[in-house]
Amino acid sequence: MAQPARAIVIGGGIGGLTAAAALHRRGWEVTVLERARSLEPVGAAISLAPNALRALDVIGIGDEIRDLANWQGDGGLRTPGGRWLSRSSAEAAAARFGGPLVLLPRTTLVARLAALLPPGTVRTAATATLADPGDTARPARVSAGGEELEADLVVGADGINSRVRSALFPAHPGPVYAGFTTWRVLIPVPGAEFASHETWGRGRIWGTHPLKDGRVYAYAAAMTPAGERAPDDEKAELVRRFGDWHDPIPAVIAAARPEDVLRHDVHHIARPLPAYHRGRTVLLGDAAHAMPPTLGQGGNQAIEDAIVLAHSADDLAAYTAARLPRTTAIGRQAVKVARLNMARGRAVVAVRDTAIAALSKAGPALFLRSFDGIADWRPPYASEQAHADRR
Repeated sequence: MAQPARAIVIGGGIGGLTAAAALHRRGWEVTVLERARSLEPVGAAISLAPNALRALDVIGIGDEIRDLANWQGDGGLRTPGGRWLSRSSAEAAAARFGGPLVLLPRTTLVARLAALLPPGTVRTAATATLADPGDTARPARVSAGGEELEADLVVGADGINSRVRSALFPAHPGPVYAGFTTWRVLIPVPGAEFASHETWGRGRIWGTHPLKDGRVYAYAAAMTPAGERAPDDEKAELVRRFGDWHDPIPAVIAAARPEDVLRHDVHHIARPLPAYHRGRTVLLGDAAHAMPPTLGQGGNQAIEDAIVLAHSADDLAAYTAARLPRTTAIGRQAVKVARLNMARGRAVVAVRDTAIAALSKAGPALFLRSFDGIADWRPPYASEQAHADRR
């Protein structure tokens, strides 16, 4: 009896675990090597659009994740003083894209993905190095903890500072600073009742969203020099930058402890890679196409990558052909949105806000328009998978 094909996934984040689950579902023997001591993810929450939820349908957990949707009624875009520039609703989003938008803790998604894998698949505290990308005549090789492993496929899902990417494309300049930093909190806020919203100021934005588990996910961003940090703590920095914005922003900041506030500078891959594969080794997620978070598509595109990769694992050129143009276009759109919502000039911001309000009165909210061509994506082999599941 022939041995199953073997894959090694370097990186146990959302993209890596989705790839592992999708490959396992298609009969591959998979090992996930994660350098951290646990699978606890960096970051607070993740927004999943209908495109990613359809991808998760392929591995059988889409409906389970959809059940976590909690965006009800009106939401939209506001000014720091509280005026609504644009309003939308969960119903409008579902009608436009054929499904809901779901916001959930990253830990929930990571745990559910990991549960799809056989015991022993994930090895934590395992720092891995690509020793040889392989080719048609020889397997790829990975070094991890003094051990050398061979595989028919190596998946580089090791994030924005990917060592696999550097090994495959050493001449590529890698990620660059996007010009702004972000803060995130995921906390209970007693008595908080509000509509999901994002608020755009001058060179600053804030978003506040209730989760189904009763907690509140909030994020903020501001134009700052790379590497800058608060002189005291990041909660105090949020008070300085956003403490006089509309409700419920001051209450959310007040409910957070300094240790609840995560801060990270934003980097992205401005120059697309020449390909997402070389030999038997492939890149996905931030390792391949890190993008600003302004469309909320980083994790969504990693999930798409993983599902397409599992289908194209025997033809990595087809994977590159399917994924590189799409993710490059979405990354560029995210950069354009960042320039819009992080604009700082008083006159530019006034024109921006007036235009958003006018456009939203004339048709679908800007929030929904920005997802056209993105959220309506469907897996290339969903019907094939559904047929296989019925057998």
